[in-house]
Amino acid sequence: MNQHPSYRSVVFAGGGTRCLWQVGFWNEVAPAMSLQPTTVAAVSAGATMACFLFSGRFSAAVQHFQEITRLNTHNVYPFNIFRGHPVFPQYALYRNGILAAIDASALAALHDGPEIRILLSRPPRWAGPRMATVIGFLCYSIEKKLFSPVHPSFAARLGFTPEVVTVHECRTPEELADLLLQSSCTPPFTPVLRRNGRPVLDGGLIDNVPTGILNDEDGDMLILLTRRYPPESIPTLPGRTYIQPSRPISIFKWDYTDPEGLRDAYQLGRADGQAFLRREVMSEKW
Repeated sequence: MNQHPSYRSVVFAGGGTRCLWQVGFWNEVAPAMSLQPTTVAAVSAGATMACFLFSGRFSAAVQHFQEITRLNTHNVYPFNIFRGHPVFPQYALYRNGILAAIDASALAALHDGPEIRILLSRPPRWAGPRMATVIGFLCYSIEKKLFSPVHPSFAARLGFTPEVVTVHECRTPEELADLLLQSSCTPPFTPVLRRNGRPVLDGGLIDNVPTGILNDEDGDMLILLTRRYPPESIPTLPGRTYIQPSRPISIFKWDYTDPEGLRDAYQLGRADGQAFLRREVMSEKW
């Protein structure tokens, strides 16, 4: 029988609410293949999903996010500008959702689990945080539109630099929530955020599929994407297995009004996980 990779490391790509696909996929595949990774690389909402999964709190988290998206009717509240309230509700809903799922015991479980490395992006010093936000996301969008790379490079060429923080460094659930939001920082959906006094932005600007924060010692990688790429764009490298959704996930990544979209992303992940397992069984040779 062919020996399939043990996947000692797993990569959770960013993708906002689309990352519910990763939860569905993992819940099907991990028990069936007895996956017990020692290292996880993650960014943005993918990092949040990884923390929900490896803390054992994914069910409570998914239920909470479905409930808040059912109650929240708009992604933008323009008249809040006259009331002194946030125009975009996502930051508060996101942070509250993390803290509703991750308490002290869940954080302890994360500390006892695999090392979860989370990617942040530091803007170049020549640009203020707001200018860097515009430049960074413009470059990201143009590069994705023109070339569809799995691993973008434009932002790094402009001086954006990576920073990696592990979940083990977080001493409280609030510190973990801060870290996850820093890795997801996407103004105007979030405020401009700072870590150690310096601005940070979504780590996906550096690489939305952060394989680069792993190394050869971390073993074979299972890489969970959240969007469709042309087949020719997906790298074929030894020790790496890239998995993408079987069809585009319909929900917009900052949409906090669509519980059915969240459910669809999760169920698609489950179906794709089942298909992956069938392929694995069919590929075995006795």
